[in-house]
Amino acid sequence: MKQPSAEWPRSVSIHPSAIVAPEAQLGENVQIGPWCSVGPDVVLGKNVRLHSSVVIDGITVIGDGVEIYPFVTVGMAPQDLKYRGEPTRCEIGERTVLRENVTIHRGTAQGDGITRVGAHCLVMANAHVAHDCVIGDGVIIVNNVVMGGHVEIGDGARIMGAAALHQFVRIGRGALVGGVCGVESDVIPYGSVLGNRARLVGLHWIWLRRQGVEAPEIQAMRRAFRILYPRQGGDGAVLESRLAEVKRDFADIPRVQEIVAFMEAPSRRGLVRAIRPSAVTSETEGA
Repeated sequence: MKQPSAEWPRSVSIHPSAIVAPEAQLGENVQIGPWCSVGPDVVLGKNVRLHSSVVIDGITVIGDGVEIYPFVTVGMAPQDLKYRGEPTRCEIGERTVLRENVTIHRGTAQGDGITRVGAHCLVMANAHVAHDCVIGDGVIIVNNVVMGGHVEIGDGARIMGAAALHQFVRIGRGALVGGVCGVESDVIPYGSVLGNRARLVGLHWIWLRRQGVEAPEIQAMRRAFRILYPRQGGDGAVLESRLAEVKRDFADIPRVQEIVAFMEAPSRRGLVRAIRPSAVTSETEGA
C-alpha cells in the first residue's frame, strides 16, 4: 500500500496506483482502491470506501461511511457555460451509496454554490446529479436517471429508472416518480407521477404505509387529495379556493398542511397536472 501522509490516520489504506493529493483530508479507516484520484480540496470522512477508478475533485466533502463504486465522479466542474471556475462546492451525506458511473457536479455561482446529496441515499448506476441540485435524506435514485441543474428532491423520494427531471423542478418529500417519466413541473409531497410526460395519479400510499402512517391519517390525506384534485378539474381561481378549504378543514393533519404549503410556495416550473382516471390501481389510490 502507498505510504500515507503524516497528517492522515494510520488506519487509512491507499492502493499504490491511486493518486491522492497530500492536502486532502482523510478520516479514519478510509479505503482508496486502485486508480482512484482524490483532489487537494477533498475531505473524506471516516470509513469512506472508494472501490476503484473513482475521481473526487473540487471543494468536496464526503460524509462518514459513504461507499463509492467504480467510475464515479464527484465534484467535477458543472456542465454550465456560465461557469468560470468559481470555488463552488459539493457535499455527500453520511452512509450514502453511489453506484457505477454516477456523475455529481459541483454548484455554480449563479445558484447557491453547492450541490448536495443527503445522508442514507442510494444513487444507482449511470445516474447524473447536475449542478446546484439539492437531494434530501433517504432518497433512492434508480439507474439512468438524469436531472438538470437546481433540482430539489425531498427526503424519502423515489425516482425510478430513466426518469428525466427538468431544471428547477421540485420533487416533494416522499414522492414517487415513475420510470421513463419526463418531469417538467413540480411534484407535490407524497405525490405519485407516471407517464411519458409526468401526470399526478394519486399519492404514494405504499410509501406512507411503510413509514407507519396510520389509516385515519391516510384516509384524511385521501379526502384532501380529492378536494385539491377533483375529477372535473378547475381553473386557477378555483384551485385557490380549494387550497383554502383544505388548509382550513385539515388544519390538524401536518402532512396535508405540508402539501398545501408546497403548492403555495413560489415555483419556477408550476405544478404537475393531475389525471384522475375512473379506475385506479391499489398502488396509487388504495388505503
